[in-house]
Amino acid sequence: MRNAWLSTHLKAVRPRVLAALNRVFGDIDLAEDAFQEASLRALKSWRQDDLPQDPAAWLIVAGRNAGIDAIRKKRLETSAVPEDLETTFDGAHPEEDLTRALDQAAFRDDILRLLFTVCHPVLRREQQIALALKVVAGLTVEEIARAFLVQPKTMEQRITRAKKRLQAARLPYEEPDASARGQRVAAVANAVYLIFNEGYSASQGPALIRETLCEEAIRLARLLVRLFPEEPELRGLLALCLIQHSRRTARLSADGEAITLEDQDRSLWDRKLIAEGHILLEAALRSGRPGPLQVEAAIAATHTQAASFEETDWAELDRLYRALELIRPSPVVTLNRAAVRAKIDGPLAALSHLEQLSNTLDGYAALHAMKGALLAELERAEEARQSYRKSFDLAGTDVERNHILQLLSRLPHSTRN
Repeated sequence: MRNAWLSTHLKAVRPRVLAALNRVFGDIDLAEDAFQEASLRALKSWRQDDLPQDPAAWLIVAGRNAGIDAIRKKRLETSAVPEDLETTFDGAHPEEDLTRALDQAAFRDDILRLLFTVCHPVLRREQQIALALKVVAGLTVEEIARAFLVQPKTMEQRITRAKKRLQAARLPYEEPDASARGQRVAAVANAVYLIFNEGYSASQGPALIRETLCEEAIRLARLLVRLFPEEPELRGLLALCLIQHSRRTARLSADGEAITLEDQDRSLWDRKLIAEGHILLEAALRSGRPGPLQVEAAIAATHTQAASFEETDWAELDRLYRALELIRPSPVVTLNRAAVRAKIDGPLAALSHLEQLSNTLDGYAALHAMKGALLAELERAEEARQSYRKSFDLAGTDVERNHILQLLSRLPHSTRN
């Protein structure tokens, strides 16, 4: 129980602490090792009823000392610790304190500095996002591999190569020029959204929702919007995160079981977050520069405009998914559009769309779950059972597996002898 409580605190402050340590040492691997050592020291020292006044600052100091000790053991020389490391933001509203500091000196916030580094153009896009998830969010290699639909060994090699490439490039911490800023901001926005998505629908473990990741991504998105108010895609990012997060209490039952969108109690949706998300989305769309995150936010907003699942504007959703396929094509987008088309054309037509994705997404649990649902609707129970079982084998969380077991239990029993 104590370890679980401490883990929650460490996950919450990890981005801030690791970013500060990376600024001190200029080495991501050393910063990660130092954070790990600081976490072990916290395990020995912290008590639930007697936390440090500023846990992040405590961990930064402990991690800095641990890193310096490691450097000394290797008999390496290091520069003096920057004086501004001692600056902390421990007021009632730390994110506002951070924003004020950033307004006075652009890019001084360690979290954004780290994000800009791991999303540097010297890395390929998939390397940027994977490294952000590993370094900033602290996800395991296995969790990131599931998000990318690749094997853990492949992902581990990808992350290792990315770190080596950053080290070889010897990148200085500096503000990108105007021409590079747009590309860098887009890469950071995608990384933040993937962090949010891992919290919104965890790829592995006992829980479906990891609110710490969602909230950290939302904080980062808010800071990005304040730093770059002229970037509509960042408003789209924040709108998307807020609208999706608004449904968090309706997505799980009291027993921790998953509740599908169709069965959710919409009175539990956070209307304040939805309203803020709609305002942000409208402001972004007025710019006339639509991007994929704005389109995804529009999809999420369309769902919130329906009083019930049956009143959903499926034609509008199909139009938006078609636009998303053009802007950022992916098999997962096509899969989601197939789910919408099933409501318009029926399950048989949707199955033909899924067949086109069977090779690309064969290792994706959601494909087989959707196929099972369509087959069940067509009263092809045995085929549905096979698809659900494959989805069960591929599911990454206990909540997903329990949900699939419920779907299996609703199928009529086999009449075979």
